[in-house]
Amino acid sequence: MGLELGKIKIKRFADGEIYVQLQESVRGCDVFLVQPTCPPANENLMELLIMVDACRRASAKNITAVIPYFGYARADRKTQGRESIAAKLVANLITEAGANRVLACDLHSGQSMGYFDIPVDHVYGQPVILDYLASKTICSDDLVVVSPDVGGVARARAFAKKLSDAPLAIVDKRRHGHNVAEVMNLIGDVKGKVAVMVDDMIDTAGTIAKGAALLHQAGAREVYACTTHAVFSPPAIERLSSGLFQEVIITNTIPVSEKNYFSQLTILSVANLLGETIWRVHDDCSGGYEPYSSLDID
Repeated sequence: MGLELGKIKIKRFADGEIYVQLQESVRGCDVFLVQPTCPPANENLMELLIMVDACRRASAKNITAVIPYFGYARADRKTQGRESIAAKLVANLITEAGANRVLACDLHSGQSMGYFDIPVDHVYGQPVILDYLASKTICSDDLVVVSPDVGGVARARAFAKKLSDAPLAIVDKRRHGHNVAEVMNLIGDVKGKVAVMVDDMIDTAGTIAKGAALLHQAGAREVYACTTHAVFSPPAIERLSSGLFQEVIITNTIPVSEKNYFSQLTILSVANLLGETIWRVHDDCSGGYEPYSSLDID
C-alpha cells in the first residue's frame, strides 16, 4: 500500500497480561488493524481486542479489524449436544470491543459473516492460487479438481469453474472425532489425471493426506494441494512432505516459520489482495473488482 506501519507498543506483564499503547494520534482516523487470530490463537485474539479498544478510546473515526485468518471459525454450528458456537462468541467480542467493520479472508463457512452485527468484507484467496496455477504448464485436459470432503464441494466447484471448467471429484470422508478423519470412498474419475485438491485450511493434514493417498490408488498422475490457511499443527509437515504431493500451494494469511518449510511448499502472498481491498473500503468503493469480481467480494 506504500504506507508506513502505525506505531504501537505491545508488551506482556509478568503474569502474562497484555499491555497496549498507541504511539501516535489516531483521532478522527480510519484505522485498519491487521491481526490473524492464528496460533497462539488466544494470545492473538486478546491482542486484537485490546488494540481495538485502545483505538476506540483514542477517538479513531473507524476501526476495521483485518483478520486474514479468523480463528475459532470451525466452531460455527452445533453438531452435538452441549457444544459452544465459539465463532459467534468471538464475533460478539470483536464487535463489543469497538470494531466498526471486519475484513476477513476465506472464512471456514459463509454463515460466519452473519454472526457479526457489523459489516463484513469477505475476500477469497482463490484468485491468488489460480493465477499461480495458470502460470504452470499443466494441460487443461489433464486437470481434475478434488474436494477433500463433501462440505467443501461448493468451494471446489467454484475453483474448477475458474480452472478451465475442469471436472470435479469428491472424497467421501467419515470423521470420528476432531482432527481424526477416515477416508472411505472417491466419487469421480482421476485416472491418469493431475489432481488439484482444494480446501480452505490445512491443520494436521490428516484429511488431505489420506485423500491424496486415495487419489494415487485411483491412478492419479500427480496430486497438488491448494489451501488459503496453513495452520500446520503437528504432524502436518511430516504428512505433507512424505511424497504424496507434487506441490503444496498455500498463502501467507498465517505466518509460516522456517522450521516448517519443505521442498514441495510454495507460499503465495495475499498482500495485493488485502491492500487493494483496504483502499476500496477506505474510499467507499465496491469490492467487486477484477480479477476478483466474479467471486462476489463486496
